[in-house]
Amino acid sequence: MTSLPRPTTDLSADEARRIALRAQGFLGAPDRRSGVRGVLRHLGAVQLDTISVLARSHELIPYARLGAVGREAVDRAYWSDTHAFEYWSHAACVLPIEEWPHFAFRRRAYRDRPHWNHRLPEGVYDQVVKQLRAEGPLTATELGGAKKTNDWWDWSGTKVAVERALMYGEVVCVERRGWKRVYDLAERAVPAELLHDELDDAECLRRLVRLAGRSLGVGTRADIADYHRLKADQVDAVIAESGLVPVTVEGWSKPAWADPAALATPPRGRHRTTLLSPFDSLVWDRARTERIFGFTHRLEAYVPKPKRVYGYFAMPVLAGGRLVGRVDPAREGRTLVARQVTLDGARAVPAVAQALAEAAGWVGCTDVRVERVDAPELRDPLARELARVLG
Repeated sequence: MTSLPRPTTDLSADEARRIALRAQGFLGAPDRRSGVRGVLRHLGAVQLDTISVLARSHELIPYARLGAVGREAVDRAYWSDTHAFEYWSHAACVLPIEEWPHFAFRRRAYRDRPHWNHRLPEGVYDQVVKQLRAEGPLTATELGGAKKTNDWWDWSGTKVAVERALMYGEVVCVERRGWKRVYDLAERAVPAELLHDELDDAECLRRLVRLAGRSLGVGTRADIADYHRLKADQVDAVIAESGLVPVTVEGWSKPAWADPAALATPPRGRHRTTLLSPFDSLVWDRARTERIFGFTHRLEAYVPKPKRVYGYFAMPVLAGGRLVGRVDPAREGRTLVARQVTLDGARAVPAVAQALAEAAGWVGCTDVRVERVDAPELRDPLARELARVLG
């Protein structure tokens, strides 16, 4: 690792928190004119996940920033007019189509990968590409079947082949249909001016490090690496030429880097009050969330039920630039059910009530029912506040 330049700016912990909130679209007036597509470009990556409780995560992420954006319009905004593609970034993510060239380094790495978990039967890869050329876009089921058995991991040869082709960049996921990936040939789906792997690894990495720094506002090397799941040495190799500037942040034990545009003007404006998806890029990094907000966040969907503390899909509540509680939601007909509510004291009650009421309206619920509150003495105040905001 090369020696780091001296920091140019000292930030307080509060300044860093506000910079991060603005960079993620939670401080200041949202750009409603650019809508969902603007959110995607601003964040650089929107994580996908199979879990759908209140809504799917890729729907919750623009909702948290824009408010009650039409759910039916979200997928159209991502996928129509070849605006985006799905690829491996922080996880499986929707990415702006203009970033296709900058993932060439990852496509090359997949092509050079010596070992895979799934065996690829001889000839199946070429057959899948041939079928997509003739008939695409197609789902794995339409290509001949996704699984050999009902076991989630037991992929068919067709599924192995088309996923391998997606990793290589020969195939693109052009939309999700009933949560199934829809595949097409990259030569047909990606605009011609973007369809190349001409950028070397260093240029790709510089771009993704710069984008991560812009989307975070300020972050440690680990924060920046985690955004697009880069390796530490990949970040080290390019960060000095990325355009980010070194800073020190009060209370942070590691060196930090900031987007110079984020330092140019103080972050001001209205804070969003909202429920957050556990997969939201504001909170998807547990260590960063603890460092910035003093808030321990862990998705418990994969934790055995008896060991859960906050609930299956506990959603952090953001208000006033702080994380003030959690709600584990469910839906029963036209009722939004808060199976468990965790509050950071009585001061959190109005914000949590507002977040629940707004989320209920967004998903078409007319009522909210609270089943459990971690602090029993706050149950009645929360009920009264809910009754007030629901009218």
